[in-house]
Amino acid sequence: MTKVLSFAVAGGIGFIVDAGVLTLLLAATPLDPFSARLVSILIALSSTWFLNRNLTFGPSGRSLASEGVRYGGVGATTSIVNYLIYSVMLIVFPRMPPLVALVAASGIAMILSYFGYARLVFNR
Repeated sequence: MTKVLSFAVAGGIGFIVDAGVLTLLLAATPLDPFSARLVSILIALSSTWFLNRNLTFGPSGRSLASEGVRYGGVGATTSIVNYLIYSVMLIVFPRMPPLVALVAASGIAMILSYFGYARLVFNR
């Protein structure tokens, strides 16, 4: 499987985790769409690190802690972009379902994250 395809699979699973956690939190807790998304992003980021490390890129050759910090840095940066796009869409279009905003924001962030992970974390 090519790296891009593996990355898309890992990202797709991460998206399902993100959307599932967001949906669960919105249905079962008093969290608003903005607070719930912060939680769902963190859980999805953890799942994609595991998948990208084991499925897409392989271990980086750095210590697990160093790799995790680098992954977290790229992930935090792309998650901020993702969250900002998501938030702006919900503010500009208040009737938009949160999952629609999630899809659009995640698609844009996925492109940025591939290059960040490939170049800055796994050096491929």
